[in-house]
Amino acid sequence: MKPWVAGPIIAVLVAAIVVVQVLRDRAYAPTTVSVRLLYVRSGDALKRLVLSFDALAADVYWIRAIQHFGGERLSAVTPNYDLLYPLLDLTTTLDPHFSVAYRFGSIFLSEAYPGGAGRPDLSIKLLEKGIKEDGRWQFFHDIAFVHYWHTGNYALAAEWFQRAADQAGAPYWLRPLAAATLTQGGQRTASRQLWQQLRETSDNDFIRTSAERRLVQLDVLDFIDRVRPMLQKYADANPEGPLTWERLLAGGIVRQIPLDPTGVPFELNPWWGTLTVSVKSPLYPMPTEPPPIAQERP
Repeated sequence: MKPWVAGPIIAVLVAAIVVVQVLRDRAYAPTTVSVRLLYVRSGDALKRLVLSFDALAADVYWIRAIQHFGGERLSAVTPNYDLLYPLLDLTTTLDPHFSVAYRFGSIFLSEAYPGGAGRPDLSIKLLEKGIKEDGRWQFFHDIAFVHYWHTGNYALAAEWFQRAADQAGAPYWLRPLAAATLTQGGQRTASRQLWQQLRETSDNDFIRTSAERRLVQLDVLDFIDRVRPMLQKYADANPEGPLTWERLLAGGIVRQIPLDPTGVPFELNPWWGTLTVSVKSPLYPMPTEPPPIAQERP
C-alpha cells in the first residue's frame, strides 16, 4: 500500500476507535473490582516462580504497590489498603536492597487513614526488615519518625534517632535530633544528659553551639516550672483582673520583671497566666513539651 493511502486510512481507524470507546463508556458502567486478590503471598515461593528475574519482578510488584496505594487513596468508596503491606513485603523479598520500596512504602503504611493505611506497626515492621537486609542509617531514622509522628512515643523516637546516629555514614545532626526529641517527650533529664555529652565530646562547632543553647533553654524550662505554681496561686487568689507584671510588682510577688539568661524580659500572658520567653530573645523559639504520652514499649 502506498504511503499516501495508508496515512488517511490509519487516521480514520484511530478516529473510529475513539468513537467506539466513547459509545461503550456511555452504554456500560465502568467495571469495578469487588474482590482484591493476591494469589502469591510468599516471597520465597515467588522467587522460585520468577526464576532469576528477581529484580524485574520486584519492579513489577513495586509498581503494583504504588497503583494499589494510589487507587485506594483516590477511590470514591472506602479505601482498603489490605494488600499494601503484602505487596511491599513481596517487593522487598524479591529485592532485599530496594531502599525506595522500604522508605516510601513505610510512608504509605504509616500515613493516617484514609490518606494512608494508618498502620505504623506495619511501617516499622517493613523498615526493620530493611535493617536486617541492609542496615543503612536512613531506616533507623525513618522508624524514629514513625514513632515521632504516628505513635507519639517520643522516648522510642529518640532511641531510634540515637541508633541511627550510631550507624556508619550517619550525619552529625542525628544526635542533636535525639536530644530534642527527648525534650519534646517530657524526658528533660535524659535530654540534658545528651546535650551535655554532645557539648563536651563533639568536634563540630555547630553541634557544640547548639548544645550550649539547648542546655540554656532547658534551664529556662526548669525556671518556668518553678514559677508557674506561684503565678497560679496568685491568679486564683486575685481573679479580679488580668495577670500582669504590674500587678505582681505591686503585690510584692516579684521584685522585678524576671529576665531570661540572655537579659530579655520574660513575657506573661495576662489571660492565661503563662510565662514564656520573648520572641525578641535569642532563646526563641523554645522547645515544645506536649503532655507526655504513655511510653510503654509495644
